[in-house]
Amino acid sequence: MRPELLSPAGSPEALRAAVQNGADAVYLGWGEFNARRSAKNFSDEEFREALRYCHARGVRVFLTLNTLVTDRELPKAAETAAQASELGIDAILVQDWGLFDLLRKTLPDLPLHASTQMSVFTSGGACEAAADGCERVVIARECSREDTKTIIENCPAEIEIFVHGALCMCYSGQCAMSALIGGRSGNRGRCAQPCRLPYGVDGKAGKQYPLSLKDSCLAGELQDMSAMGVSCLKLEGRMKRPEYVAVIARIYSTLLEENRAPTPAEEKELEEAFSRSGFTDWYWQGKRGAGMFGTRPENAPEPKELFNAARAVYEKESRQNVGIHMVCRIAAGQAVTLTVTDSEGHEVSVCGSIPEAARNRSVTAEEIESRLGKTGGTPYRCLSVKAEVEEGLSLPASAVNALRREALETLTQARIAPPRRRRLEAPALPDADWSSGTPEFTVSVMRAEQITQELLDLRPARVYVPVEILSQMDPLPETDAQWCAVLPRVWRDRDENELLEHLATAKEKGVTTVAAGNIGHFSLARKAGMEMVGDFGLNVFNSRSLAYLGDKGLKSACVSFELRFAQIRDLKKVLPAEAIVYGRLPLMITENCLVQNDLGCKLDKTGRCVPAKAPCAQGHALVDRTGAAFPMLGVYGHRTELQNSRPVWLADRPDYQRAGLAFARLRFTTETPQECVEVFRAYRENAPAKGEFTRGLYERGVE
Repeated sequence: MRPELLSPAGSPEALRAAVQNGADAVYLGWGEFNARRSAKNFSDEEFREALRYCHARGVRVFLTLNTLVTDRELPKAAETAAQASELGIDAILVQDWGLFDLLRKTLPDLPLHASTQMSVFTSGGACEAAADGCERVVIARECSREDTKTIIENCPAEIEIFVHGALCMCYSGQCAMSALIGGRSGNRGRCAQPCRLPYGVDGKAGKQYPLSLKDSCLAGELQDMSAMGVSCLKLEGRMKRPEYVAVIARIYSTLLEENRAPTPAEEKELEEAFSRSGFTDWYWQGKRGAGMFGTRPENAPEPKELFNAARAVYEKESRQNVGIHMVCRIAAGQAVTLTVTDSEGHEVSVCGSIPEAARNRSVTAEEIESRLGKTGGTPYRCLSVKAEVEEGLSLPASAVNALRREALETLTQARIAPPRRRRLEAPALPDADWSSGTPEFTVSVMRAEQITQELLDLRPARVYVPVEILSQMDPLPETDAQWCAVLPRVWRDRDENELLEHLATAKEKGVTTVAAGNIGHFSLARKAGMEMVGDFGLNVFNSRSLAYLGDKGLKSACVSFELRFAQIRDLKKVLPAEAIVYGRLPLMITENCLVQNDLGCKLDKTGRCVPAKAPCAQGHALVDRTGAAFPMLGVYGHRTELQNSRPVWLADRPDYQRAGLAFARLRFTTETPQECVEVFRAYRENAPAKGEFTRGLYERGVE
């Protein structure tokens, strides 16, 4: 079955460009809660007209409500969804767990799609979203062909993938770089794209762009994708101009229709429309490395000839993509009837005037069929027309034309009529209140040597350790603290047997709890028979997200570090809440190893860094133009986690102690074992910071 072609529509002009060039569906932003808030987007009337325009032409419309929302914003976001549902939106893309849970309970007939911002890249994550009501799951751009095939084979939901356009350096939904550096959150639709700036590895930024990926182009893989069962092919570009949308929609639509790969001329057009030093398909091929990176000059010339031709096509409004069948009956003494049907099951009938007896020449069936078949200037193309005409009758051409116009307008009204959907009352939040007067300290480490007896003597409530490290610690140090196995933020289906073995080993040592930072972790924890607590990767931004995770069986959850103190305080603690109050906050987690791309890494036969000998293990930093150094840590799967240049310090701030938190986490990354102890003691004593630090986003918040 041919996949659906989904095109961006950042403006009404881009929407028309997409539809007139063969898109099967478009996605757009309306209101405040979408991940491209800087796009032109749609006014209220433009949104209504977009639905009418697309539905008349057989094109589906998806609304992006895929940002994190606060408790105060949640009612407005839910109302936006409800209004869109009433107007006939075909589906809504969501990221926020609280909004997702609210919509599935209040708008049960509205299709929901899991946005790529949900960070889904395994079968377990996709199946979890499907079980909770997602009709479609948009998987991470970093997924390879084999990853995608595995997810499709195991998940009952439709799977959507990005096939063309910009690649984010960080896994979508996990990037905090724009937020922490400039206060503009990618999770809130305000990304400032710091990844497109120059940086240096272990040296001040020069002319290197180690975070700027080329655009993806998978035009040559469409036949393979169709064969494996990909449901939807997504084109990126809501910030792009309409002419760009027209070019890429036309080419991808043609390739799908003709079931072939692009010609050299089409490849050239795609590159002329927009590219960064060409394109890459390496993620799809299961590859990564320096060859994936590229830039685009600020003064790159516009392809005027290509864009002028594209504009001429979509401004004509000439595409007739809705096939119809007509049956007309003309009998003496009876009003003429015309019945029109389309392939989607709509059928309309209209009546015209009563034919007169012919004075000179009788009208023929052939003449009627010829007149009815002239559907130019409409979205309709006549697949068949049959006229049943009694002899000896006359009917003027104007009457036939009027009948056709009335029938097609009636059909259009039937096609654009919104479906009936239920709207239920929002359920109340649980009565539980886990607010705490003074939070207990927890600690997380990246390396085993950071766990010392001196640190444990400070009596943390929990100790978070990467599961692959925890399983190798033998024996575990004696402590009253709860050991928590931290699963990798990013992994693949092929890694799960190994992870389950690590969990089993940790469980044998008495570890009972898993820190889950991704929806795909839930099934792993259940298989291991271990309890779950929520990690920061879940992006908990409101009280309903806490309630949703509580329903999933989690015992506590770490809230987003993009929330302000006041917003954390105002969360209804229906689940014990935790916040990171010390440490270098993670800016990105990347599929590419940044050190490997620049300096090279020593790898073993499996392609992983050799422990303690690999340059990416520790000691390297990404440096920006100001000289700020962002430590790079090697993490599971030979990936990189980029840390902020300065640690959050809140020991001398009482705000976090008054926010109702159950736990306050000290996040140790680059610290020496002794520094870990010193920081913990400082927090016990509410001491001021020594050296450079930041308050994070807890005071200033994000856009």
